Amino acid sequence: MRSSGSSLLCIPKARSKTHALSLLSKLGLEKYHPNKLTPQHFIEINKNSLQNQTASSLEEIPWCFLRNLYKVNAECRNSMQLPTCEEENVDYFDLYTDNGCADKQVNPLDVIVALCLCADNFLQQEMALKMSMCQLSVPLLLPSSNNSQSTLMLWALRDIIKEWCPQNLSESKGFVENNIVQADIPFYSFVRLKNCSLSKSQLLNQIFSHGQQSHNIFLHRDMDGGSIKRVIANGLVEVCWYLPCGNENLDVFLEPVAFANLRGDICESPAEFQFLFQVSNATFIFLDKVEQDEHEALMSQKDVQDKLFLVVNRKDGSKSEDMTFVKTTAEELKLPKTSVTVKNANMNLAQLSQSLCSTIKTSLSGIKSTVNIVNMVDIAVELGFYVDENKTGEQKKAAEEVIWDIGDGNVNYKRQQLPLQGENWKRLSELQKEECRLNVSDESSVEEYKGQLQDKQRAIREEQRKHKMSKAMKTFIENVSTEDKVKRDEFLKWMKLKLDTDSREKLSELHQKYKEGCEKKDPKLIAELDQALLDSSLGIEHYMREMGLIYEFSIQSQETTYDISGLPGLAAEILLDGYPLELLDGDASNIPEKWITDVLMEVHRKVGEQSRLLVLTVLGVQSTGKSTLLNIMFGVQFPVSSGRCTRGAYMLFLKVGQDLKSELDCDFIVLIDTEGLKSPDLAQLEDSYEHDNQLATFVIGLSDVAIINIAMENAAEMKDVLQITAHALLRMKQIGKKTICHFVHQNVGGVSAHSKCMTERQHILDQLNEMTVIAAEMEKQPNIKAFTDVLDYNIEKNNWNIPGLWHGTPPMAAVSTGYSEAVADFKRNLLEKVNEDRKAQPSTIPEFLEWMTSLWKSVKYENFIFSFRNTLVAHAYDNLCKQFNEWEWEFRKEILSWQKEAEVEILNTDNQSQEDFFESKKTEVSIKIEKQQTLMQQKLSDYYKTKDRHINLIEKYKADFLNSISRLALGIKDSVDTALDRALQLKASRKKFQNIQRKYRSVIEEQVMKLLSDCKDRSLTEEELKQEFEKMWDKTTADVSGLKERDVAASVLNQLRKNFTNLNVSEILHNINLKEMGNNPFKTRREHTDSWTTKLKHFFTGDLQSVADNIIESCTQFIIDKVSTNQDYHESFTNYLLEKLDGFLQQSHKDQKTNTKFETDLKLHICGIAAREFQKMHRKFLSENDPKTQLDEHKNQYLTDFLDLYINKDQGQRKAKDFVRVCIKPAVNDFINRSLCTDIVDEILTSSRSAEYSSRTYFQYHIQKELLEKDSFDSFVKYICSYEIYVKDWILKQIQQKLSDNNTLGKVKTKILLVIVKRISDATEQASKEDNDVLLPDNTESVTKFISNMQKILIKDISISEEDEKTTLFTIQSTCHTFINSFKEALDELKEELEGKFSQNQNIQETLSKLSIKPQDQLFQRVFGCGQQCPFCKVPCEAGGKQHKEHHAAVHRPQGLGRYRSTKTEKLVVALCTTTVHSNRKFKNTVTQQKRHPFKDYRTFYPEWHIPPDSSIQASDYWKYVLAQYNERFAEEYKSKPADVPEAWKKITKEQALKGLKEAFNMKTD
Repeated sequence: MRSSGSSLLCIPKARSKTHALSLLSKLGLEKYHPNKLTPQHFIEINKNSLQNQTASSLEEIPWCFLRNLYKVNAECRNSMQLPTCEEENVDYFDLYTDNGCADKQVNPLDVIVALCLCADNFLQQEMALKMSMCQLSVPLLLPSSNNSQSTLMLWALRDIIKEWCPQNLSESKGFVENNIVQADIPFYSFVRLKNCSLSKSQLLNQIFSHGQQSHNIFLHRDMDGGSIKRVIANGLVEVCWYLPCGNENLDVFLEPVAFANLRGDICESPAEFQFLFQVSNATFIFLDKVEQDEHEALMSQKDVQDKLFLVVNRKDGSKSEDMTFVKTTAEELKLPKTSVTVKNANMNLAQLSQSLCSTIKTSLSGIKSTVNIVNMVDIAVELGFYVDENKTGEQKKAAEEVIWDIGDGNVNYKRQQLPLQGENWKRLSELQKEECRLNVSDESSVEEYKGQLQDKQRAIREEQRKHKMSKAMKTFIENVSTEDKVKRDEFLKWMKLKLDTDSREKLSELHQKYKEGCEKKDPKLIAELDQALLDSSLGIEHYMREMGLIYEFSIQSQETTYDISGLPGLAAEILLDGYPLELLDGDASNIPEKWITDVLMEVHRKVGEQSRLLVLTVLGVQSTGKSTLLNIMFGVQFPVSSGRCTRGAYMLFLKVGQDLKSELDCDFIVLIDTEGLKSPDLAQLEDSYEHDNQLATFVIGLSDVAIINIAMENAAEMKDVLQITAHALLRMKQIGKKTICHFVHQNVGGVSAHSKCMTERQHILDQLNEMTVIAAEMEKQPNIKAFTDVLDYNIEKNNWNIPGLWHGTPPMAAVSTGYSEAVADFKRNLLEKVNEDRKAQPSTIPEFLEWMTSLWKSVKYENFIFSFRNTLVAHAYDNLCKQFNEWEWEFRKEILSWQKEAEVEILNTDNQSQEDFFESKKTEVSIKIEKQQTLMQQKLSDYYKTKDRHINLIEKYKADFLNSISRLALGIKDSVDTALDRALQLKASRKKFQNIQRKYRSVIEEQVMKLLSDCKDRSLTEEELKQEFEKMWDKTTADVSGLKERDVAASVLNQLRKNFTNLNVSEILHNINLKEMGNNPFKTRREHTDSWTTKLKHFFTGDLQSVADNIIESCTQFIIDKVSTNQDYHESFTNYLLEKLDGFLQQSHKDQKTNTKFETDLKLHICGIAAREFQKMHRKFLSENDPKTQLDEHKNQYLTDFLDLYINKDQGQRKAKDFVRVCIKPAVNDFINRSLCTDIVDEILTSSRSAEYSSRTYFQYHIQKELLEKDSFDSFVKYICSYEIYVKDWILKQIQQKLSDNNTLGKVKTKILLVIVKRISDATEQASKEDNDVLLPDNTESVTKFISNMQKILIKDISISEEDEKTTLFTIQSTCHTFINSFKEALDELKEELEGKFSQNQNIQETLSKLSIKPQDQLFQRVFGCGQQCPFCKVPCEAGGKQHKEHHAAVHRPQGLGRYRSTKTEKLVVALCTTTVHSNRKFKNTVTQQKRHPFKDYRTFYPEWHIPPDSSIQASDYWKYVLAQYNERFAEEYKSKPADVPEAWKKITKEQALKGLKEAFNMKTD
C-alpha cells in the first residue's frame, strides 16, 4: 500500500521508473524532465508554430499535440499517431507475428501524462485550460514517473473558469461564473475492476452527448490510439464537468456535475480509488465479474450504501458463478437494487447511458453536501498525495497580504492603496486634453489660459508626489522584484486568481443593474453604472498602473524615500516574460508616457537593442470575440471573462525565433488588445463615437497590421466599426502610415461560405466606400472618394471567413475545429505575407515610442490630421530634403559647368555661323537639362523604393518634390537662356569695340612701319626714336572714338510699360522721367490701400511703410549685386527685378490690400533707382572697353616692337611672353572667375559648417541659434521683418568668413589655376603638331597656326581677344619652335606669379562682387525655399523644394512678433499660432474682410499652410524668451503697446530657450 491511510486490501502494481523514463526518451522528452517545459517554448513565433504537418516520428508527437492544443483544436488528441506502417512485405493476416509497428505507437494518454510530467506549473495550467476549452477531460490526479505518490493537480486547474445556467436562473437568463476548482458542485467518480469489457469512458461520452453533437470528452478504446497499451497513464484520474445551459430540452442534468474517471483498475491504483471514493458524492464501478481480492477491497469500504454504484456487464457466455459472486458482493455491501445497473446482451450503449443518466439524476436529488476541489487537499495529503499548489504557499500568502483589507470594497481599497490613479490622475488627463483643445472664450488670452492649465497640472503633480507608497504597493513591488522568476510568476498568478474571484463576487450585482439599465435605454443611468463598474474593477493591471504612476510622478522628485529607478527594468522583465503591459489607461484615457517610454527602453536594452517590432492589433465591437481571436491565434491569455470591465489598450511581446527573424524582418511581434468599440448600449453616451474614433486611430496608427473583427449577425454594429476603421485609416494615410488591414468575418461557416460571402464582401466594400466619403468630409479631404483611395484593399486577400467559435451549445460546447483551423490558417497567411505587404522598414522600440508619443498627442487634439507632428516624419522628411538639396546642387553644378563653357564658346565662335551655333547651344542645353531632370526624378523614385528611413511616412510629399524638380528644370532653363543671351550681347559689343580697334590698329601698324622706314636711314638714339614714336602715336590716335552710350532709363521704362500692360496706368507713365524717380525716400500713403483697417494701421503704426521699406531694400540689394560685376547692362536684369517686385506686391496685396496706386508708385520708385544704377553700370562697361583705352594699353608694346626692329633684335622670347601676358593671363583670370562660384559653394558644402546648408530645417536652427547667442535686438528685428535680406547677408558673411580662414579663397583660386594651366599645357603639346602627329614647320608662319590650333582645342575654356592676339604678334619674326618653347617658359612663370599672388590674403569682397554667378545666391536658393511666411507670425516656410502644396515651419512665434496686435488695446498679441489654431479663438484681417473667423478653420483662408501644435511645451520657449526680453522695444519698433507677456515666459532663461530650439528642430546635438 502506498499510504497507511488507505484501507484497500489489494496490492497495487508498481509503476516502473524505467518504463517512464523509457517512454520519455522514446518521445524525446527526457531532457525536459522533470518540469522543464515552459509556456515560452510554445508562444515564441517560429516555423514550428506556423506549420500544420502531422508527426512523422515519435519525437514529433508531443510537439504536434501541443501545437494543436495551443490552437485550441478539439481534435488535438488525434495528432498522436504516426501514419500506418506500409511495408511491402508485411503479412496483415499473420496473427502471430509483430509487424514492427508496435514500437512506433503510443497511447495518447501516455503522451499527455508525459507532457504533464515535463511541464512546469504554468504550462500545466495552460494545457489544462486549453484542454478544458476543447471539452477534453483534464488531469486531476497525475501519476508520478518514479513510483512515488500521485499529484493532485489543483494548481493546474486553477485557471479554468466556467459559466453555466442552473435551473433557478433559467427564467431570468442569469448565469453563474466561477473558478471551477472553487465551485461547490456534485462530484461523481467512475472506476473499473480488472475484469471489465465495458468502456466507461465511451459511456460517459455518450451521457454528455445527450442533446448535443457527439463529442469524445474522454479518450476510449475505439478512438485513434485508444486501444494501445498504456505505459504510464494507469492511475491517472481525469475530470470534466457537465454544465447546464438553462434549456431543459438540451440539458442532460439541470445542475452542474463533475465527473472523474480513473484509468486502470482500482487494484492497480488503490490510493487513487480511495481518494475518489472519499471525495465523491457517488462512485460508479464498472465490472464484468468480481475477483476475491477486489471483493475484499470493496468490503473494506464504509458507508457505501448511498455512494457506491455497480455497473455490471452480463455478456453472453458469462459464467453463472461469476454473476452469483457479483450479486453476493452487492448484497454484502447492502446496495439497494437501484444502485446496481446490469447491461444485458440485448441492451445497447444508448439504452445503458439513459439508464445511468436516470440513476445519476436520482442520486443528485438526494445530495446534501459537496466538496470542491480546493477542499480535497486535506484528503489528498492524508492519503500521501503531493499537492502541486502547496509549493506556492508563500506567494499565495503574499498575494493575500496585498489584498488583505479589500473587504471594505474595491472603491475604498483603491482610494487608500492605489491613490495615484484616483481623481487627480483623471483630472490631470483632462487638463492635458484641454491644453490641446483650448476651449477658451474668444476674449480670453489663450496663452494665459494655457499657462493656468499648466499651473494646475504642476499643482496636481506636486500633490501626487506627496503620496507615500501604500502598504499594498510595497508588498506588491517587493514580491515582483524577486530575482526568482518562478516565485514572481506564482505571485502574479495568485494575485490574478484572488482578484478575479473577488471581482466575480462583487461585480455580479452591478452587471445585473447595468443589464437592466440597458434595457431601459437610460443614457444617464448607463453612464453612471458604466463608471461604477470601472471604479469597482480591480486587477493586476491596476497594481502595475500604480507602479507606473509611482515612477511617473516621483522620478523627478529629490525627496523620494524609496528607490524607484529600477521599476522600469522590473516591468520590462515582466513584459518579456509574456505578461501584458497597459499601454493606454482606459479609466483615465491617458498614457503615462514617461513610464511606458522607460519600460520599453529597458526592454530595448535587455534584448541588446535588437528590437524590430511587428505590431498587430485587433479592433471590433465589445463581446465579438476579438480577444479570443488573439488568444487562439498566438496562444496567449488576454482576459476574456473575468467579471471585470477592462478599458484601454494592452500590449504583449512575443519573441520571434531565429528561424523566422529574417523572414519576418522583426525580433518581436507586439500584440495590442483593446477594449471593444462601444456596443449599441454604450453608443447612447455622448462621447462614445469620439472615444471610439480616438481609440481606433491610436491603435491602428501604432500597428503594422490591423485585424478588424466583424460579427456578421449585427449589421448596425458592423457599420459603426467600418466607419470608425475608415476614419482611422484615412487619418493614417494623411500622415504617411500604411497599416495592413484584414477584415475577419466571424460566424461564417459552410463549404460554400466563400462564394456566398462574395456578395457580402462587395456589400462591405460599398459600405467602406460610403464610410470613407463621410470620414473624408469630416477630415476635409474631398479628394478621397473610395476606400481604395485610402488603402491597398483586395476583396479576396484582405477578407477572412471564420466559422463560429463553439461546436454545439455552450457551456458544453467545445471550440469548433473549423474555428481553430481557420484562425491558424489566417495566422499562417498573415505572417507569411506580412513582409511583402509591409511597405516600410520595421520600427525599433525607440522609433515605436517616438511614433506613439506623436500619435497620442495628435489624438488628444480634435483635428487630428492638422495636429499630427512626429519626429520620425520630421527626420524622414529632413533626410529627403538633404538628399534633394544634394541632387539639386549636382543638377545646378552640371548645368553651370556647361553654361561656363558655352559662354566662352559663344565668344570664340566666328561671326558667320553665330546664329546657328547659338540656336544649337540652346537645343543642346534643353536636352542636357531634360536628361538631368530625368536623372533627378529617377533618384527620387529610387529613394522612395527603399524600405529604410521611414520613407513610407512621407509618401504624400513625393508629388511636391516631383513638381519641384520640374520647376527647378524650368528655372535653370530660363537662367541658362538668359546667360546665353547675355553672352551673345557681350560678343556683339566686343565685336563693335574690336571693329573700331581693328580700324585704328591697321593705321597704327602702317604708321609704325612707315616710321621705321623713315628712321632706318638716320642714326637716332633710343630717346630720339621714342620722341618720333610719340609724335606718330598722338597724331594717329587723336580722333579715335568709342561706342555711343545707350539710354538705359528709356529701356527700363519701356520694360515697365510692358509690365503694366494689364493695368490702366499708361497716362501716368506717359510723361514720366524715370531718372528723377526714387531720389527721395518712398513714403506710403492712405490711398495706397483699399482696406480701412490698413489705412488706420498705416496712420498709427506704419505697417505698410515697413512692408514698402523691406521691398525697396531687397530690390536695391539685387541692383547693387548686378552693378558690382564687370558686365554690361542687359534687359534681363530689369525683367528679373520686375518679377521679384511682382512677387512682393502679390503678398502685400493679400496681407495689406494694397492697390494699383501702391504698385505703380513703388515700381516707379525702384525702377528709378535701377535706371540710374544700370546707366552707371553701362557707362563703366563702355569706359573699360573704350577703343582709345584699349589701344593705349598696347602703346608700349608697339614702341618696343619699333625699337627692336630698328636695331634688328631677336623678338622670339619677348613675343611669347607678351602673348602670355596680354592674351593668356586675362583668359586664365577669366576662367578662374567663371569657376569660382561652384568651387566656393563646394568648399562651403564640404566644410565643418556644411550641416547648416544641408536642409532648411538645419539652416533655420543654426541661424536662430546664432541670433540667440548674439542677443541683438536689431538682428532679431531684421530677421523677423526683413528675412530675405537678413539671410542673404548672413550667408555672405559666412562665405567671407570661410574664405578668409587660412586664405581659403587663395587655395580655391590656386586649385582652379592648376586646372586651367594643365589644360593649356596639354593644348600646347597638341597644337604644336600637325594632324598626322608631326611637329609644325619651324618657321614664322607656323606661330599663327600654333595659336589657332590651341584656340580650337581650348574653345570651351578660354577666350582670347583677336585684336590682342594680332597686336601682340605684330612684326613677329621668331620661328615656331622657339616661340613654343618660350611660350611654355612664360606659362610656367605665369603660374608661379599667380600662385604667389594667390598665396597672399585676397580681397574677398571685391572678388565676390565681380562674379557674374554669386555663390551666396546659390546657397540662398538652397536654403531659402519658397519664401512664404506664416500669415499670423511671419515665420518662414521650411518645406522642401519650391513647388510644395503645403507650407510648414518647425516652430512658430508669438503673433505679436509678426506685428499682430489687438484691435481694441493695440497691444502686441502673445498668442502662438500653434496654440490658437487649435483653440476656440477667432481672428480677423484683410484676408477675412475684417470678419471674425475661427482660428480652427484657418485653412479656409490659408489652405496652403499647415500649422501643427508644438512638439512640446518647451518647443516655443525660444520665441517666448525673445518677446519677453524685448517686449518694450518690439512695441516701440512696431508702434504699438507692449504685449501682456505671461509671467511664466519671463522666467524662461537663455539656456531654456536654446533647449526649446533644439527640441523644436529635433536636434540631438549641434
